[in-house]
Amino acid sequence: MRLIPSIDLRGGRCVRLLKGNFDAETRYAAEPLALARHIGRVYML
Repeated sequence: MRLIPSIDLRGGRCVRLLKGNFDAETRYAAEPLALARHIGRVYML
């Protein structure tokens, strides 16, 4: 099995939605591009 991480974007920020609910949003301080690069290094994508 191969796991592929995803980055959700909303308003130009990295977010996580609880079961797709926009009212239950967790925002992350990471910039989207920096986070994508980090994930690429960690998972060697």
